[in-house]
Amino acid sequence: MKKQQNTEIRAEDFRITEEPFYLPAGNEAVLFQAAYDARLPVMLKGPTGCGKTRFVQHMSFRLGRPLITVACHEDLFVSDLVGRYILKNDETVWRDGPLTTAVRMGAICYFDEIVEARKDTTVVIHPLTDDRRTLYIDKKGEVIPAHPDFLLVISYNPGYQSVLKDMKQSTRQRFTALTFDYPAAEHEITIICKEAGVDQETADRLVRLGTRIRNIREHGLTEGASTRLLIYAARLIRQGVAGADACRAAICQPLTDDEGLQETLDDLVKDLF
Repeated sequence: MKKQQNTEIRAEDFRITEEPFYLPAGNEAVLFQAAYDARLPVMLKGPTGCGKTRFVQHMSFRLGRPLITVACHEDLFVSDLVGRYILKNDETVWRDGPLTTAVRMGAICYFDEIVEARKDTTVVIHPLTDDRRTLYIDKKGEVIPAHPDFLLVISYNPGYQSVLKDMKQSTRQRFTALTFDYPAAEHEITIICKEAGVDQETADRLVRLGTRIRNIREHGLTEGASTRLLIYAARLIRQGVAGADACRAAICQPLTDDEGLQETLDDLVKDLF
């Protein structure tokens, strides 16, 4: 069977055409811009749902670069990243994976929650994070120099680290790092109002609930209530769902299955809704 190269993928397919709403918490945009100008890979650290992915989308739009996102998981193999040969119309065709596509076109390649991926898979990014800036495709025996505009960005949640899910120092020390956290209360209220279209009083109640839940993390909760979950609750309220019911469905139930903790969370909801 004849081998062919895959058809060209357009950068326009990965461009963000409308500016995502993002409210800066500090100088993270300035630092990211500096890292991009120096072509230094970037690591975003912070809890789930605190705005890491939205920040990458915002910077992709601001820099005018395509954004290719890889959702990491334990069944992610090297071939899922770099590509593979496939059968098409009785011919063997090479299809680039998302990482190879980003390297060729000069996109921002974003590995979301990288510690969820297999360690023997993520080592493929190492030559892209030092002065080599190359990607080796073993199946083709090809070394691809990264496009001058290519940038690698990863994110992870330090709260989920364990012996089994941790990032190797050989990987960590290849990145500059930006630390994220839940927004300040006044910023979070603004974000919820903007993203969910609710009034400020509703957003304020949700933020106070989120703050109280985050304060009881030491009592058994793995994670606090993310800004994302607060927005989900606000959107349910916007659809006419009662505040308490919206909070239980969008915040309390996703956070834990423990009955004791559910009772505690329900008491917090009743105090505010």
